[in-house]
Amino acid sequence: MNRFAQVWRTSTVRLTATFIAIFIVFAILLMAFIGWQSSVQIQRQQTDDIDREIRQFQRIETNQGIRALAFAVNRLSSQPGPGIYFLGDAAGLYLLGNVTDVPAEVVINPGVYSFDYERPNPLGDDVVEEGRPPRQREGIAVVRSIELDNGMRLVVGRDVVERRGYSAIILQSFMVGVVGIVLFSLIAGGITARRVLRRIDTIQQTSTKIMSGNLSERVPVTRRNDEFDALATNLNAMLDRIEQLLQGLKEVTDNVAHDLKTPLTRLRNQAEAALRDTASVETREQALENVIAESDRLIQTFNALLMIARVEAGAPSGALSEINISEIVADVAELYGPVAEDEGIAVETRIAEGVTLKANRELIGQAMVNLLENAMKYARPEDGKSGRIDVSLSNEGDRVCISVADNGPGIPDADRKRVLERFVRLEKSRSEPGSGLGLSLVNAVARLHGGTFRIEDNAPGVRAVLEFPAR
Repeated sequence: MNRFAQVWRTSTVRLTATFIAIFIVFAILLMAFIGWQSSVQIQRQQTDDIDREIRQFQRIETNQGIRALAFAVNRLSSQPGPGIYFLGDAAGLYLLGNVTDVPAEVVINPGVYSFDYERPNPLGDDVVEEGRPPRQREGIAVVRSIELDNGMRLVVGRDVVERRGYSAIILQSFMVGVVGIVLFSLIAGGITARRVLRRIDTIQQTSTKIMSGNLSERVPVTRRNDEFDALATNLNAMLDRIEQLLQGLKEVTDNVAHDLKTPLTRLRNQAEAALRDTASVETREQALENVIAESDRLIQTFNALLMIARVEAGAPSGALSEINISEIVADVAELYGPVAEDEGIAVETRIAEGVTLKANRELIGQAMVNLLENAMKYARPEDGKSGRIDVSLSNEGDRVCISVADNGPGIPDADRKRVLERFVRLEKSRSEPGSGLGLSLVNAVARLHGGTFRIEDNAPGVRAVLEFPAR
């Protein structure tokens, strides 16, 4: 019973039942109309036949006389068929015909009537058994009675039992058809509902496994390309996103526990040294300054982690809007130009003007700051030549491309994807200040805007490339 209730609650079964009910109602109305039209047409045809025969009988009487009329009535009466014939005298007494018992009102008052009758069966006269009366044919007659010129009474009609039998056949066929349609619809609806419930059960089982902690489960996708496949695709995309976020959270937790343990331990040791009785005032002041500097670096690290988490969660500090990205890139490059020159690094720009992009201004600016700061750290060739940073912005059809290239030592191919992860610092960068979160933030900003971020070879040095779809 619970299974039936579950099946009935499905939209497929309800829609199927609704369509079946609508079809049955319209089928009943259609068949009733067809039956009514058929009955009317048969009745009209019978009325026309009766009127035609009466006119013929009247012409025979007028042209050939009463004997010819009697002969015609007797001939038609002896033939099998639905015809009803009665010829009586002026008083209405039976003379000829296949019906002997006609209501007096029919004979006396000319008009159209309907009554029950009995007449001998023409087809059964030769099989009459001894001692038994001839078999009688019973039925219902629709007749028209007239008075002839000589005062005799003539009644001509048709048996309507056959007409009613035809209507009964139509009704029987219709009922059989309706029953067949209902059974077929129920079977088809049941099969469809079973398939739907099977798909729903699959989704429920998958969701149960996911709720138990198995985030790697996915809803199966068939090749039907129906609404369930669309739902499964969206659910799988959502699960991929959730798994990605949880994996990122786990990585952040692990990285924080691993990479922040050392600076926190250093902070504790410095504070402990400052609290020693033998420590001088200068030692204590230096320890406090180191504690403050280390705390600032920790705060910056936590701020970077928070910004990455907000970006990857799809919740930037401001809504996406139409911005002039050319101005942002130019402003950041102009801001870092003097700083780079003080360190002996030349900054060259090739920025296309008037390039707009639907993006978050703060995040795009922060990504550019991270790229330039990272380039300034490593734009020092090993051969002692002056450093160089090239900043470019181009609009290539449906893509907006930003690149920051340097002529430093570069990054090996095997490490170019790894440096985009959180807290990843190569051996060459261990001596440089930083947390290993700058490129990870840039990568998160690119994903938020539907773009990509990659590290390429600049021969020498590296080229950091940001690509966004031009909306």
